[in-house]
Amino acid sequence: MRCPFCAHDDSQVKDSRPSEDNTSIRRRRQCESCGARFTTFERVQLREVTVVKKDEKREAFNRAKIEASVAIACRKRGLAQERLDQLVSGIQRQIETMGESEVHAQAIGEMVMEGLRQLDSVAYIRFASVYRDFTEAKDFEQFASTVREVGLD
Repeated sequence: MRCPFCAHDDSQVKDSRPSEDNTSIRRRRQCESCGARFTTFERVQLREVTVVKKDEKREAFNRAKIEASVAIACRKRGLAQERLDQLVSGIQRQIETMGESEVHAQAIGEMVMEGLRQLDSVAYIRFASVYRDFTEAKDFEQFASTVREVGLD
């Protein structure tokens, strides 16, 4: 594993353990060159999935894009990071177990919206405003009027 500090190619694993949600392995590493310590996460990837964008361009599935979108939608909502990680992991599993090598970005967006709808109504509306390209305040009003509060734990 390349060191993020000095770009040396070798590092030594000092500690490995499952992550809190048991979907990845957390590894503490130490660079053999500069001695810096850093953490990496290793996840199972069931299959290579290509995302078909709205303009028909194709790109490799990138979990980090979903993580970033969910984080923005949930900013300052007081939701535990573990719940957000579970949401993203569930979406990734769903995509990888569909049996398709290509998935449309629209399908991924709908999965994220459904997950956020069940998690937090404000985050759901925030995500929808970007995903559905709201342009006026009345778009928010119309969409928000269709949202019912979901009983959260």
